[in-house]
Amino acid sequence: MAFVLYNRPKMALLFLILGSFVQLSFGFTYKVGDSAGWTTIGNVDYKLWAANKTFQVGDTIVFKYNPQFHNVMQVTHAEYQSCNASSPIATHTTGNDSIAITTHGHHFFLCGVPGHCQAGQKVDINVLRASSSASPNPSPTSSPIPAVTSVPAPSPSHASYWLPSKIGIFMSVSLVLLFNFA
Repeated sequence: MAFVLYNRPKMALLFLILGSFVQLSFGFTYKVGDSAGWTTIGNVDYKLWAANKTFQVGDTIVFKYNPQFHNVMQVTHAEYQSCNASSPIATHTTGNDSIAITTHGHHFFLCGVPGHCQAGQKVDINVLRASSSASPNPSPTSSPIPAVTSVPAPSPSHASYWLPSKIGIFMSVSLVLLFNFA
């Protein structure tokens, strides 16, 4: 019993450290367009923005915009390519739309206001599989890209830094330090 009472402060600190990193394993939140947001002003290159991110299942995509002038429509690949917003998969109109990424593959979004998609207000969120050994499983909310279409692979970003394996290593080192120096 003395051992348990003596180690309570250490255990409390241990749980505090572990709890502070739990959120990191559940995904990241990306604001589409970063500080510019979802807009036609400022010539935001959403293709470049997305190419510099590594999206994973569990991430959240946030579209911030003025709802008087814009909206967000999730569409198929064909609708994305032709800027056709006539039959979207989903429509968002709050101006602060958070969309959880729950499946791998491409997720296509555009602004349905006439002329905005043609002006570049559209984005392809490509969520890669964590393991290349997994078999493809397209979902009804994402459309596979035909083989003839060339889409650049996203380059690594800060989002890929805190992978679950790195969290485990960090927590293991923290525990060793905690129990050796406390």
